[in-house]
Amino acid sequence: MSQDLYEMLGVSRDADGDAIKKAYRRLARQLHPDVNPDPETQERFKEVSRAYEVLSDPQKRAAYDRGGDAFGQGGFGAGAGAGFSFTDIMDAFFGGNAPGGGAAAGGGRGPRPRVRRGQDALIRLDIDLAEAAFGVTRELKVDTAVVCETCDGDGAAPGSEPTTCTQCRGAGEVAHVQRSFLGEIRTLRPCAACRGFGTVIPDPCRTCSGDGRVRSRRTLTVKIPGGVDNGTRVQLTEQGEVGPGGGPAGDLYVEIRVAEHDFFIRQGNDLHCTVTVPMTAAALGASITLPLLEADLVEDGAETESGMETEVVLSIKAGSQSGTEQVLRGRGVPGLRNTARGDLVVTVVVETPGKLDARQEALLRELAELRGEQQAADGSVQAQHKSVLGRLRDKFNH
Repeated sequence: MSQDLYEMLGVSRDADGDAIKKAYRRLARQLHPDVNPDPETQERFKEVSRAYEVLSDPQKRAAYDRGGDAFGQGGFGAGAGAGFSFTDIMDAFFGGNAPGGGAAAGGGRGPRPRVRRGQDALIRLDIDLAEAAFGVTRELKVDTAVVCETCDGDGAAPGSEPTTCTQCRGAGEVAHVQRSFLGEIRTLRPCAACRGFGTVIPDPCRTCSGDGRVRSRRTLTVKIPGGVDNGTRVQLTEQGEVGPGGGPAGDLYVEIRVAEHDFFIRQGNDLHCTVTVPMTAAALGASITLPLLEADLVEDGAETESGMETEVVLSIKAGSQSGTEQVLRGRGVPGLRNTARGDLVVTVVVETPGKLDARQEALLRELAELRGEQQAADGSVQAQHKSVLGRLRDKFNH
């Protein structure tokens, strides 16, 4: 390794063990493959881990300071002059994980790091339709793993630190030799004493039991953008679960659930509503004041933009039939990724009076007579004005 190990960790040559440990933990969180999976970063992570392996061990560090090669054949690693055996051939073919390794998947890769990225977390948030359309800021209480403040994520009790495993001597794996007709076959399996970490914690932190993290309830402020819909997830980077060993936190996803509205129905970015008008208003025409979705923001006490309209005048044309639709452009829901708004589609339903007093009934009968729509004794309507088809039929019958 040509680069200076102290430079790799970004510490001075007279740095103490705590400074070296903190520098390594900071770099490990940045370079871990779970965080940065590109090959170049993974290679740098391996170099940093090897540098820490040397500088955290007093004997190896002293040898390195005297000019020794930490990882060469003549250095202070094991195996110098060990010779050539059938096991070396098997390692060459199987990458240090000969057949029969069973649970030794990943054997030959060295100790696995204690610092790992945490899991993502999911929380659901209920909001109303107006908040989904125009956005809202909410405070959320979340229960996730956070870094243990007692040990700063190290897992060791204050004043102590992890030590090299005596079973695997820091390799994180142990060799098992099995005889066969081909000779001796060596397999590498994770060390049971240190669980593959290469180090053990003789005096675990009492607060986190050596995990480097504890569960805690905290309050977060989340800004929900306008235009979200049911199932939309808002990502809060590094606000999820802190990883083992105080590793980088995963992400927190806030899944939106929009409550049904009493008046409006959302379809995409369009809003639909139904307006019921009396029969006379549909026949004669009328103007009604229609509340907009923005009116909910005022009712909820939310701050609204200056000049924001909360209602609109809807003109019902004379002779409107039940089921007629009127489209109000740009009165729907804003888009999630643009400011263009959908439309508000208003369906007009004509209400027929169910009960009439004597005066009302007399007026309607007079209207029916004037329109030639008198009701016969059998209840059928006698139309005085024949349709075009009816007049043609009469003409051909004569």
